[in-house]
Amino acid sequence: MNVNAIKPSWNPLSIALMVLGFVVFWPLGLAMLAYILWGDNMTGWKRDAKCQWDRSNLKNAMDGMQAAAGSGNAAFDDYREKELNRIEEERKKLDSMRKEFDDHMHDLRRAKDQDEFDRFMRNRHNRASGPSAGEAI
Repeated sequence: MNVNAIKPSWNPLSIALMVLGFVVFWPLGLAMLAYILWGDNMTGWKRDAKCQWDRSNLKNAMDGMQAAAGSGNAAFDDYREKELNRIEEERKKLDSMRKEFDDHMHDLRRAKDQDEFDRFMRNRHNRASGPSAGEAI
């Protein structure tokens, strides 16, 4: 079965899987219903969850390295701590820039959708106010 065939929409396959899920074990049906309704939004959730997971794993690894990798030289350890803090600040800046870019892209998509809708409404209005099909031009 093609995984791409299961899209978050009301198609026969997703409806059948939802009904089957409710029959077998009701939380599966509920999960499928949630996927149908909000599946398009899950890509952002998935990316954010992965970023959080990677960030927490990196932080845990860095904490473990800091505790276990003391050099015995106080000056070097201070320098290392400052550099790690600087890198963490850079990561925060990059995360902030990514968020701003995601917001910008969302605004662009929204503006494009609004333009397309306005064009549709103009075309619809022009057809409705134009000469009817039965009249001679």
